[in-house]
Amino acid sequence: MANAKKSQALPEGGQWPDTIAFWATLAGAVLTTIGFLMAFFYAGPVNGATVDGLPEMIGGQMVSSKLLLSQKIFYFHMPVAIVSFAALAFAGYYSIRFLMTKNQRYDTCAKVAMEISLVFVICTMITGDLWTRFEWGVWWTWDPRLTTYLILMLIIIAYFVLRNFIDEPERRSVYSAVISIIALVDVPICLMITRMIPSSIHPVVLREGGMTGDMGMTVGVCMIGMILLGFGMYRLRFRQVRLAQRVQALKDELEEN
Repeated sequence: MANAKKSQALPEGGQWPDTIAFWATLAGAVLTTIGFLMAFFYAGPVNGATVDGLPEMIGGQMVSSKLLLSQKIFYFHMPVAIVSFAALAFAGYYSIRFLMTKNQRYDTCAKVAMEISLVFVICTMITGDLWTRFEWGVWWTWDPRLTTYLILMLIIIAYFVLRNFIDEPERRSVYSAVISIIALVDVPICLMITRMIPSSIHPVVLREGGMTGDMGMTVGVCMIGMILLGFGMYRLRFRQVRLAQRVQALKDELEEN
């Protein structure tokens, strides 16, 4: 009976989503590539991308916006940002489940989701900085949206610093879950800040109706591609971590016997 209980406690070796993880990742890569080509050869330039044809004071400098390249970056910037928010939502959910149940599986789910969110947050910051440079003429400005998203990235980095700093497993998992939930709280702030602060210079495309049909289709293809990439990366990484945990559990069981 004791051996049976130990076997039941072993981390699972794989689940049905793992069977489609590779194909989801591949499909995401293909769709993202198609979206890249659509952005440059199908979707037209943004309507009204110039700043009234005159220089404008942004970030303490007089700049004029650039028309073409900044719009192309948008097709990837928005999807990676949304996927980063989705990953953080899952991380926050699993963190709450862990705090309620103390089930280590939920801690693993949250940790992997935070890893995926960090990848997409970094991609968002890179594409955002490129957009800022080509659209506003500066590499950085303390716009409310940019600032809140920077804070979000620092919270995620703090999550992994904390996990590496604390050795005791349960305490590490509890503290990490709290930081994950704090990161989740920052997500709606990042989403709504441009609507809460009218002076923000960050564009609100959906509210302003700035997308034509070809632009919307391009964004849609990139969005589906990024979602599939995020899902595939999460499942592949989760399977890797759980298999490593399973191997360690089997080693511990053999040592005890």
